[in-house]
Amino acid sequence: MMKKIALLLILLVILAVSYFFWPFGKRSFDTGKSFAVEISDNGMILNVTAGQETISEFLTEKNIALGEKDYIFPAPEVKIFPGSKIIIRRAMPVAISVDNQKIKLDTLGTTVRDALSEANVILSHADKINPALDSLLKPDLDIAVTRINFEEVTLEEDIPFQTVEKEDSKVLWRKKETKQKGEKGVREKTYKITYTNGKETNRALLGSKIAKPPVSQIEVVGTKIVVGKTQTGSATWYVNGDDLTCASLDFAFGKYLRVTNRASGKSVIVKVNDSGPYGKGRIIDLNKKAFQKIGDIGAGVINVKVEEILN
Repeated sequence: MMKKIALLLILLVILAVSYFFWPFGKRSFDTGKSFAVEISDNGMILNVTAGQETISEFLTEKNIALGEKDYIFPAPEVKIFPGSKIIIRRAMPVAISVDNQKIKLDTLGTTVRDALSEANVILSHADKINPALDSLLKPDLDIAVTRINFEEVTLEEDIPFQTVEKEDSKVLWRKKETKQKGEKGVREKTYKITYTNGKETNRALLGSKIAKPPVSQIEVVGTKIVVGKTQTGSATWYVNGDDLTCASLDFAFGKYLRVTNRASGKSVIVKVNDSGPYGKGRIIDLNKKAFQKIGDIGAGVINVKVEEILN
């Protein structure tokens, strides 16, 4: 008896389940009744009625077209039921200018960051993006990626050497000898260079150091004078050019003379380029510049010793 009652209860449960679940959807389509569904089309929520068996048939009835890259959930072949929620995301056409090329794509992303990720554009921390990464996408948006790169370079530049002249009384006057050859030094400068889309746009000096100091060139200038004929007497002055020159009646043109003020001991070397003087007791006429080296212009006449230079 108990077994019969148990069997009867099992049959009643099976009938109840079959009534509430399997026949429900079948009965709705078979009777042609419509029911409510919710559709979100790119964020726009619509509550509509449906009476089709699949989502694809529902879209056709409502004239809802999908683009090739649009996304829909559930898939079009899935059966539709009362209370179904359909989500459509439309692919957004955008263009990305990066690395001297323009990438066009239809993206399902919502932000500039999403579009760049979908296009496999890898960014560095210094790159500039316009609009900003978190900006929302809109149709036909132009996204510009400006590449910013940095490089540190070390460049060498020459340091010129100095020339030092040293007098040597053992070397003949007007002779010059190089005792030590000069060498250029080397300075290293380190720069930080900024490149914008591959072109240098800024160069900042980070540091500088002398890698090799310059070596001075040493020139020996002779001061030894071999003296020939000597005269003493008065010297006057006249205006005649800016070189150290003189007029003489006793020494040939082109001859060099050393003229010494006998009162002060100051000397100057001059070159004969004129004839004179013709005054009594005067042995040489110095141009103004040479006279000023050994005497006072206001004096007009000074007592001098004139020595012929043979070397």
